[in-house]
Amino acid sequence: MTILVTGGAGFIGSHTVVQLLEAGHAVVVLDNLCNGAAEALRRIERLTGKSVPLVKGDVRDRKALDALFRAYHVEAVIHFAGLKAVGESVREPLAYYDTNVNGTLVLCQAMAAAGVRRLVFSSSATVYGPDAPVPYVETLPRGRTSNPYGTSKAMVEQLLTDLQLADPHWSVVLLRYFNPIGAHPSGVIGEDPQGLPNNLMPFIAQVAVGRLPELAIFGDDYSTTDGTCVRDYLHVMDLADGHVQALGRLETPGLHVYNLGTGCGVSVLDMVRSFERVTGQSIPYRVAPRREGDLAAFWADAAKAHRELGWQAFRGLDEMIADTWRWQSENPQGYRR
Repeated sequence: MTILVTGGAGFIGSHTVVQLLEAGHAVVVLDNLCNGAAEALRRIERLTGKSVPLVKGDVRDRKALDALFRAYHVEAVIHFAGLKAVGESVREPLAYYDTNVNGTLVLCQAMAAAGVRRLVFSSSATVYGPDAPVPYVETLPRGRTSNPYGTSKAMVEQLLTDLQLADPHWSVVLLRYFNPIGAHPSGVIGEDPQGLPNNLMPFIAQVAVGRLPELAIFGDDYSTTDGTCVRDYLHVMDLADGHVQALGRLETPGLHVYNLGTGCGVSVLDMVRSFERVTGQSIPYRVAPRREGDLAAFWADAAKAHRELGWQAFRGLDEMIADTWRWQSENPQGYRR
């Protein structure tokens, strides 16, 4: 199939592009490069020997989308494009609703006009809300979200649910995933956040490589074993494989929801210690105030994805860390070296 990947020059999108190409699909990428890098796609072309057309544009730009669908015979869409920082969403909620919700609305309108009704959406475990019991399972209702980022993801899920209900020809997969880390094992592509990292692993990696002086741990007084937040970390390559396998589910019209995670929780301090053990690098840190919108602990029940998609996370924490460090140590300035 020919797959449109919105946000395909970003962290998760770029790794998914690699796996799509390896699986024999053709790919076209739409990205405004606010969180992505065209260099990532050039490296993917060298890595795979296959072409990856980049359409530089915004998912909210209907004219650009219409032109893209006229130019390429797109058969399905994997939708990553969006803003993703919890703390930033608290400070700038309108930007998140505009990009994440309105962007998806415009995309779906353009897809419908082009006769493309197969969509895999990059959702998030945050839609379960702060009151959901762990592990999170897909039968739980969407909850009271704790930040505008999570609310925007829940709103998009509702939009897509209503769309599929109104037009049963649509086939939609909602992938609720947890905390992707790691990098391609070649070290050629990886996570390259713009500015100060919002997520733990790139923050640790940039401290290890000398770009940042120390790690900030946001809160050590949570109700967890060591007082720091606990998350379900999974390798970005496992996550990318989940998107490829989800394409098969699009053959059946309907709305399909899956968690993608390992089912294991790792605390911030455990991650720091594991990184030091695997890489031999020392990670100085300080405890900072809690970030608004952060939850104490959550992890996945991914049995449904295993049962229906044949997917599971195979790569362990040590491999996630080793691949992260290979990428960061070989690319200390990311794609800007």
